[in-house]
Amino acid sequence: MPSRLRVDDFAYELPEAAIAQAPAEPRDSARLLVLDRSRSSPGTPALAHRTFRALGQELRAGDLLVVNDSRVIPARLPARRPGGGAAEVLLLRPTDDATGRWEALVRPSRRLRDGVTLTLRSGDQVEVGERLGSGTRAVRFDRDPAQVMAAAGEMPLPPYIRGRSSPPERYQTVYARPPGSAAAPTAGLHFTPALLASLEAAGIRRASVTLHVGLDTFRPLEGEYVDEHQIHREWYEMPRSTRAAIDETRRDEGRVVAVGTTAVRVLETAARSQQTSGWTDLYITPPYAFRGVDGLITNFHLPRSSLLLLVTAFVQAGMSGSTPLDARDTLLAGYAGALAEGYRFFSFGDAMLIS
Repeated sequence: MPSRLRVDDFAYELPEAAIAQAPAEPRDSARLLVLDRSRSSPGTPALAHRTFRALGQELRAGDLLVVNDSRVIPARLPARRPGGGAAEVLLLRPTDDATGRWEALVRPSRRLRDGVTLTLRSGDQVEVGERLGSGTRAVRFDRDPAQVMAAAGEMPLPPYIRGRSSPPERYQTVYARPPGSAAAPTAGLHFTPALLASLEAAGIRRASVTLHVGLDTFRPLEGEYVDEHQIHREWYEMPRSTRAAIDETRRDEGRVVAVGTTAVRVLETAARSQQTSGWTDLYITPPYAFRGVDGLITNFHLPRSSLLLLVTAFVQAGMSGSTPLDARDTLLAGYAGALAEGYRFFSFGDAMLIS
């Protein structure tokens, strides 16, 4: 029986200077690290260095890009407590009880009793309710939450991005449509309308799914072992047109290339459940048999994160005879190579193509 994977097996050191504080300008000038799984060996990745606008050189006519078109909402609400102290509400999603309340991360949660009212800079009131588990609270507004977010909300940038100088639209993909995410599907931030048009002209098609990104973007892995972590569920939807595009791509022997880990989770959830909408709590760890994804475009992920585990599983799936730790060594050697070449990491950073 294989030994259990430890959370610390997926740790690595990253200099703070390597964390991107602003997005590349223009978007497609970001760098692209290409990792070829079939030519890699344990700890020795087969790498190539590109810019993102050269993505079409790594794809071929008949391939299908599947993107997550969820739009980030201005979910971060700075607030004041009754005594004047600072507080913050980060909205995640509406609660399931049809009461108009939202599930949220609230700070400082331990100091806020049930029923306390916070005041936003717009003057709106937020009532903090009961604890819902996983560190979240139920909150209620005094008017339409969408209006409150429009009046008082900020883009929920990750905590490792210190400044707020980038325009809010730079934390949206150019194809974002239905609102609902508490964080951007960041692999898609590198696309421009011109790049998408050039890919389409080259016979590389695009289809959309929706997954509203929630709590697990902010949560580190819990416990000593990887299998002790429980992932938070998120809403997803796959349109019929996307299902048809995937089927056509398969018939024509093209590749389905997921843009981001959120797109992977939708594709794999749908492939396994045959359900094209609903809640997913799919937690992908190595080893994992992928059914719906042939290639992956993704950013460089935080250590000890569920996203790093997913990417490790994808690397292993393309390396015949490898173990999870072989794949980890290969991926992290790729990360080390990227660091040596000056790549930028995390949400506003550069990208990888794993093929």
